[in-house]
Amino acid sequence: MVIELKNICAGYGGEDVLKNVSLGLPEGKLTAIVGTNGSGKSTLLKAAVGILPLTAGEILLDQMPTAGLYRRDIAKKISYLAQGKSVPSMTVEQMVLHGRFPHLKYPRRYSKMDREISRNALRQMGIADLADRPLPLLSGGLRQKAYISMALAQDTGHILLDEPTTYLDITGQLELMKTLRALAAKGKGVVAVMHDLPLAFGCADRIVVLQNGGIAACDTPEKVCKSGLIRDIFGVELQYCPAENYYHYKYDFR
Repeated sequence: MVIELKNICAGYGGEDVLKNVSLGLPEGKLTAIVGTNGSGKSTLLKAAVGILPLTAGEILLDQMPTAGLYRRDIAKKISYLAQGKSVPSMTVEQMVLHGRFPHLKYPRRYSKMDREISRNALRQMGIADLADRPLPLLSGGLRQKAYISMALAQDTGHILLDEPTTYLDITGQLELMKTLRALAAKGKGVVAVMHDLPLAFGCADRIVVLQNGGIAACDTPEKVCKSGLIRDIFGVELQYCPAENYYHYKYDFR
């Protein structure tokens, strides 16, 4: 299954943030979306799942225009985790079960399979022991893991995450990226908006660079790194260290 964005425009208050963007998001790949603030990263994810209406272009899911689908039908195929999230007064497990909503028929009653899928999502994120803990009592990092568990419990072909490493310490960030890579290896299409460039370049299969509402690059981390585009856009040099197998910044403060 491929999500295809074809010449889409979208924005807020009558002003387009995304301008004629065309992009394919395939399954089996971890795609990192990077760009400066205001370049359209979050807008792209919202448009892809139908939260933000298009002013032009179309989005295809399995070659079918999503404009003809109900939001529930899209949610059966694409999970989306927003950047800013409320903190409801419920337990971790209760919130994770919300990920099963698109799959439930009226009246909404969770089956044994729904509960097992949710518990497995909690296990994947390493917080199964927190299932009965009230969500408001968790730290920001643990709460973020609970939100990601909910997205996993939705059990879709694609997972779109807006800054998923927010609030996580370095160990949690690396564990999350390992989990996302494993999901992609199993065939899911994983898309993550990221600000940590070394982490994005070190873990993703593809890098999409947004600039001024358009796509400046969409290629492998190595090719994007060597292009010099990161230096031009962010004003920093991103270098690859083969021996250590990671990317790092090189700043010039002059």
